Amino acid sequence: MGKTMLAVFFSLGMVLAGALSSYALQAGGVETGDLETGSVVGQPFKELSVDASFFAVEIGNMKTWYPPMTVIDFKSRPGSPVLLKVTNNAAAEHGFHLSAVVNQSAPTTLDNKLVLKPGETKYIGVPTSDLFYSSGSVLEYRCHLHPGHVGGKLLILK
Repeated sequence: MGKTMLAVFFSLGMVLAGALSSYALQAGGVETGDLETGSVVGQPFKELSVDASFFAVEIGNMKTWYPPMTVIDFKSRPGSPVLLKVTNNAAAEHGFHLSAVVNQSAPTTLDNKLVLKPGETKYIGVPTSDLFYSSGSVLEYRCHLHPGHVGGKLLILK
């Protein structure tokens, strides 16, 4: 009976551990929208400061998301949600895929896609809890519609 009880506790521990690991994205989740109507965990986008801006640009024959590297330092930043501004300055429709999939393979990994028309701007709001618990220190962004376009990296300093 001792081995059976140990197996039950082990199984229960594994179930609880699994439940806790998926909890991060249930804290609020990534929200996408415009500045006037968008919100994340109850905070309107228009009341938050933009932490980083990304632009789809065309340089000669190269299409890229600019800047190629962005850093957000949480050592001196307040704990409010992260707000990212994404603008398509290119002549064609482009996708913006922000992902931490390269860092983790859990189902709770941060993975957000949106499509922008030429001249369109969207905002992405991410609760800091989701950012810290569901991603590593490096997130990648790229155009998921055009695999040949150049993307970049978002470095999170915790």
